[in-house]
Amino acid sequence: MTRTGARVALPGAPAVIGDPGWVRGLVIGTAIAFVGLFVLVPLAAVFREALRAGLAAYGRALVDPAALAAGRLTLATAAIAVPLNVGFGIAAAWAIARVRFPGRAILTTLIDLPLAVSPVIAGMVFVLLFGAHGLLGPWLAAHDLHVIFALPGIVLATTFVTFPFVARELIPVMEAQGAEEEEAAIVLGASGLQTFWRVTLPRIKWGLLHGVVLCTARAVGEFGAVSVVSGHIRGRTNTLPLHVEILYNEYEYQAAFAVASVLVLIALASLVARRVIAHRVEAT
Repeated sequence: MTRTGARVALPGAPAVIGDPGWVRGLVIGTAIAFVGLFVLVPLAAVFREALRAGLAAYGRALVDPAALAAGRLTLATAAIAVPLNVGFGIAAAWAIARVRFPGRAILTTLIDLPLAVSPVIAGMVFVLLFGAHGLLGPWLAAHDLHVIFALPGIVLATTFVTFPFVARELIPVMEAQGAEEEEAAIVLGASGLQTFWRVTLPRIKWGLLHGVVLCTARAVGEFGAVSVVSGHIRGRTNTLPLHVEILYNEYEYQAAFAVASVLVLIALASLVARRVIAHRVEAT
């Protein structure tokens, strides 16, 4: 027998919070106001400024040769960095979730390093390693190899700041699933590669896709580390975020916001993809 006034949750119904209505309203209102002030209002401002001069000016900003070059470089960087991080993420997650080895805790901690280090510091480290006066700079110059102020440096910086995302999505998934099905497949005669393709990969596919979405979104929008190693050469080493900065500094505000709106659309598409993947995970 329950006490008078106690709330009893029906089977299958969400639990009811017993706080007063004004408290729930205050908390919900605060959350909505915060999201509106720091997310929705800036997004609306970006599109308002991008379209302020009309669709024709918006289109001209997007098809400008410098903007197109920045877009191609951004896509090329993501196309290289994301597959590298997928390979690393799968290998790191398998090692941490399936193998007990000395240094396992250290590896787990190091995976989070890019999340704790400023991207600008990461870019400076690559300059110290591969720059003209860096540790490997003289050797690279002697062999006519260009890393800093070129595509390889941009890819290295982007790969560094994005490599935790795939691994961090897969590690808890693989630890929660356990290795029983993989061990059973091996006992039944499957090779390691067959076990991976037919057992491991189907079980981690949604976590992997989620990590790929996050990794891609960060790779496309990375600014700090890429800014240090790129050299800001218009039409050659500027990615879309760097191109936005240059346009803004040159007082071409409408063009800057037009290019920025493309990055916003990519971010929104990433959020939609995340939600779709989460829905599929909940449905399975």
